[in-house]
Amino acid sequence: MTDSIDGAALLNEVEAFHRRFNVFPLEAAYVAVTLWDAHAHLLDCFDSTPRLAFLSPEPGSGKSRALDVVETLVPRSMAAADASAAALFRSVAGIDGGRPTILFDEIDTIFGPKAGDNEQLRGFINAGHARGRPMYRCVGDGSNQQVQGFPSYCAVAVAGLGSLPDTILTRSVIIRMRRRARNEKAEPFRSRIHVREGNEIRDRLAKWAESVEKRVAGAFPALPDGVTDRPADVWEPLLAVADAAGGEWPNRAREACLILVNASRANDKGSIGIRLLTDLRDHVLIGIDRLPTVAILDRLNALDDAPWADLNGKPLDNRRLSKMLSEYVTADGDPVVSRNIRTAGGILKGFFAKDLEDAWTRYCAPSGAATSATPLLPSSEPLNL
Repeated sequence: MTDSIDGAALLNEVEAFHRRFNVFPLEAAYVAVTLWDAHAHLLDCFDSTPRLAFLSPEPGSGKSRALDVVETLVPRSMAAADASAAALFRSVAGIDGGRPTILFDEIDTIFGPKAGDNEQLRGFINAGHARGRPMYRCVGDGSNQQVQGFPSYCAVAVAGLGSLPDTILTRSVIIRMRRRARNEKAEPFRSRIHVREGNEIRDRLAKWAESVEKRVAGAFPALPDGVTDRPADVWEPLLAVADAAGGEWPNRAREACLILVNASRANDKGSIGIRLLTDLRDHVLIGIDRLPTVAILDRLNALDDAPWADLNGKPLDNRRLSKMLSEYVTADGDPVVSRNIRTAGGILKGFFAKDLEDAWTRYCAPSGAATSATPLLPSSEPLNL
């Protein structure tokens, strides 16, 4: 009987299966990956499905092995490293008998700096995050073509070097893998043996999912304090699974949620524009109400852990700084632009902290314990020339 399956014990078994072959960087990662495996069996209960991303800076960090284990546990797994966008559209549409769980290994070859344009694949992965967002394509021969909508909603797990486009990264549970230390051991994964073992667990996950489907579909799980917006969308399905399983899983899931969401925020500098705003607030205009552009550029380009000294082979310059900041507006709704600043050597163009305060509030994470720096220039009123 499906209702006799102990959900908590089954998730414990899924987690133990991962622990045999995978060494994750955090205990929270085992919880998140286990819940993600189970959520793939309950996809129609949710409004969205998070992507699962195993990322690392170097090869040999266990990313592909993690994807191998996931593949044995999810419904209708489809390894799609070299699949075309058209093939994915048709697969998710159920042409071959059911919606797959799509697994992309070496995702950096699709979205990395040398991969070229893959906008169709990127669009597919983005659109498939939420229910009810078909991808529209023209089908037919020659002039006899019609617009057809292809379903895109499906579970997707990826593994690769480096990072991902922001549009995918923010929709993902991110597991930042690393090479095993000498004292960290993992059992060798033997496909002829362990795929069968994983599939047996997968089949019991499917039966358990059937027994809790109605309960999960009507659930709106409580989220930990501070988890809102996109992170809330990512974690709500996983928390719903944990609540349905019961036992220690609801508490473990919320602890893992906070740990991984905070870790993603610490690693995520946001878009290049948000990184610029944050560096201006935290490293350049600390304790200073205005600064000439030339001094701002000197400070930005001198930051060690920042991209400004090498943006596509060139340091950040006045023109690009002005262009980037003009995308944001002041509290009055006017674009952020340089203004006149009177200095001992004359009048220079520069930027005012007051003009950036609204953008800092809206786009930047809360400031850390920043200390005030001694202003380089005396405060004075701008000249309106």
